[in-house]
Amino acid sequence: MTAQPDQNPANADRIIISVDAMGGDNGPSAVVAGIAKSAEKNPDIGFILHGPKQVLKPLVAKRSGLSERVQYRDTPDVVTMEDKPSHVMRNGKSTSMWSALESVRNGEAQGAVSCGNTGALMALSVIRLRKLPGVNRPAIAILFPSRNPQGFNVMLDAGADIRADAPDLLQYALMGASYARNGVGLKRPRIGLLNVGTEEHKGRPELKEAHALIARFAEQADFDFVGFVEGSDIPGTTADVIVTDGFTGNIAIKTGEGTARMIADLLREAFQYSLLSRLASVLAITSLGRLKKRIDPRRVNGGVFLGLNGTVVKSHGSADATGVSAAVKLAFRLAKSGFSEKLAARVASTVELAQDVAEPARRTAEQQQKEEGQA
Repeated sequence: MTAQPDQNPANADRIIISVDAMGGDNGPSAVVAGIAKSAEKNPDIGFILHGPKQVLKPLVAKRSGLSERVQYRDTPDVVTMEDKPSHVMRNGKSTSMWSALESVRNGEAQGAVSCGNTGALMALSVIRLRKLPGVNRPAIAILFPSRNPQGFNVMLDAGADIRADAPDLLQYALMGASYARNGVGLKRPRIGLLNVGTEEHKGRPELKEAHALIARFAEQADFDFVGFVEGSDIPGTTADVIVTDGFTGNIAIKTGEGTARMIADLLREAFQYSLLSRLASVLAITSLGRLKKRIDPRRVNGGVFLGLNGTVVKSHGSADATGVSAAVKLAFRLAKSGFSEKLAARVASTVELAQDVAEPARRTAEQQQKEEGQA
């Protein structure tokens, strides 16, 4: 790793995570608190912190033992939630988000984390890190709380691109399987394709075509394809990886977040209803705490951008210290496992085969359309 200004030699043997400190709704104090939590739990992690140094250094100094883990990249500007991705791509070189990605591009860090504007982060990630050869559309993979033994399911795409045709969905299945295997530890993940029903005749044409492609490719890619799944299966036990387009996936996760908040609010109201209910809440406090921890979206905060030459984790914009810490932990785990390199190897080894599988299906579809036109 090339020495840079403010780089601490003690960090040399650590896995370095590049952090955009300025993008979140809660400001840099929440980001610094989050990386401090990660540093307390993990002696093998170090950070490159991007943003105005005069703002960040005092915040870091307040956290015992954190200063020796942190390098600074002094950047004056911030990508706001209102900034258009196209504007950031043209004018964002002096922003903390751009700088955070540059540290990964230059090999100074093994992963990047940002709470900032999702569209801008994806756009900058694509132009600075570039897509893996053979990847048409990168995807955002998120962890969704579930009843599976691992406690969550992988879902992609969660909003990188609102469109996805059959070859894209096949590629999402391949990348999702690799993420589940290398990032989550599932040796043979089960893949489900999100649809309006489980019957094979249901759904849009591209879903039916993707169903055939994924089924044909499952054995070579070492995953089990369970076929079509429904929205109720996202937090269920039928599949470990849910594949869908970014439009549907983003609506699904926002619906899940809203439902979790509503349940928490209704429980709180129910236990405040009377003296007896307040007493019941005291008696049930251990069980309620366990439930809160199980469905707490902060524990699985962090969407991974799949299909790029580098690891980028998008933290929720409103993440607090716990949420930021979870996103950093995810980036660290992926970096430590060599996930980016493994995903690149998987994509490289399967692109040609995927094309071989997809081409006959495409010709068949074109032939069917031709025959229907002649009928």
